[in-house]
Amino acid sequence: MSARPVVTRRDFLAAAATVVAAPYIIPSRAFGANERIVTGHIGVGGQGTSNLKAFLSRGVDVAGLCDVDSKHLATAMQLTKAAGHNSEGYGDYRKLLDRKDIDAVVIATPDHWHCLPTIDACLSGKDVYCEKPLSLTISEGRKMVDAARQAKRIVQTGSQQRSDDKFRLACELVRSGRLGDIKEVLVGIPGSNFSGPPVPDSDPPAELNYDMWLGPAPQRPYNAKRVHYNFRFFWDYSGGQMTNFGAHHIDIAQWALGMDNSGPISTAGTAEFHPEKWYEVTKACRVTHTYQNGIRLIVGQDVKEIPVGVTFLGTKGSIQVNRGKLTSEPASLVAEPLGANDTHLTVSKDHHKNFLDCIKSRELPICDVEIGHRSATVCHLGNLAVRLGRKIQWDPVAETILGDDEARKMLSRPYRSPWKLA
Repeated sequence: MSARPVVTRRDFLAAAATVVAAPYIIPSRAFGANERIVTGHIGVGGQGTSNLKAFLSRGVDVAGLCDVDSKHLATAMQLTKAAGHNSEGYGDYRKLLDRKDIDAVVIATPDHWHCLPTIDACLSGKDVYCEKPLSLTISEGRKMVDAARQAKRIVQTGSQQRSDDKFRLACELVRSGRLGDIKEVLVGIPGSNFSGPPVPDSDPPAELNYDMWLGPAPQRPYNAKRVHYNFRFFWDYSGGQMTNFGAHHIDIAQWALGMDNSGPISTAGTAEFHPEKWYEVTKACRVTHTYQNGIRLIVGQDVKEIPVGVTFLGTKGSIQVNRGKLTSEPASLVAEPLGANDTHLTVSKDHHKNFLDCIKSRELPICDVEIGHRSATVCHLGNLAVRLGRKIQWDPVAETILGDDEARKMLSRPYRSPWKLA
């Protein structure tokens, strides 16, 4: 097995600087009109299975599957075989990336395993569809963007609300001035759905390569309540509902505010945690992000007065959007069609197909890696503020925390040996 190449941030930025002057990306191969894109899938349980089915239904050739849980892998292998695909199975994603016939990889691992496979895939010449939140830390996200630009790869973030008509229309209406001046944006996310009570540590099951599951995360004894779906409730691997549902709805807020390449300048908030410490992430919270133009983005987890979804409050009324729902006060705000001179955003009606189309066209996808990174950054800033219990001053241009060394150190996390992030 070959070692991961070490590429410095300076290398990334130097290469990225050439992207603007040249055609955006040269494809790894020329696709004919009927040629099928060959995919590999890293992480095939849960959302990974959902993505696998989605891409199978869109005509790809699934050549490789990878999971550290052999039961998940076996189920996925049966699924692809039933669909007529001759897929190879792997327990180590690096072996899948060694294959030269794979055009793109789909990553649906726990969050702490998003960064390294994405960077390695880009450097091996493969395009990437990576689930949200894009990263575990802000530093990881920037390195993922740099890798995609250096390697000239298409990287789509799995924030599928960008490909939903109602969410797009809500953003178009806001950006077209239908609400007048925007004062506040409310983002509602659900409370924790951790299934307790906790269980004692134990030996990992035979089907799980637990050391590989941990990967760059700190060494800890195996516990059934920390792996698979439950990873999202512990800081080592995820950021709770803030980076789960928050990654979706904050992404829409960023889109509507025209902040896809920027973010807030300060973040402050309060949170409640489980009284018996069944899990580490927030049980409930209220976080306020303030932007340079004075607009406040308020994220409420399990807050009654903030409905789940995104609510835009302006001088001429309000718009509320959630999955399957778009309403306004007054109702005429969403009833009147957009005009020719209004803002019309990029249209994608199918998030997975948009990625496949962009592999062929080499255009940036609807939720490009930079967009995913910036939306995840807002989520991470919210978690940092409530964990530290104080306001954070953020510079969205330099992408650093101002005047707080302790908080600045939390922009990244050390990797467990032998895993490294250059």
